[in-house]
Amino acid sequence: MAEFDAKVYVTLRPSVLDPAGVAVQSGIHQLGYPQVQQVRIGKYVELTVTASDRGAAEEQLTQICDQILANPVIEVYRFEIMERVSSS
Repeated sequence: MAEFDAKVYVTLRPSVLDPAGVAVQSGIHQLGYPQVQQVRIGKYVELTVTASDRGAAEEQLTQICDQILANPVIEVYRFEIMERVSSS
């Protein structure tokens, strides 16, 4: 078994209105940065998973994202995965 570190990024689908992003963009404009055209707010999650290989770790992460980290109706996700290097 190996350990894998994963970084998961969850964002709203481009077709979904992001009221939090609109509010932040408004604040940015009020601070004097009108060149900011669009703000989208998302989630970032770090996980460590144990699996027999990279493929199994990716499968676990896909299931976790589909079942709990993202709402597939309105959100999309992507993840980066790296095998953890043991310090022995």
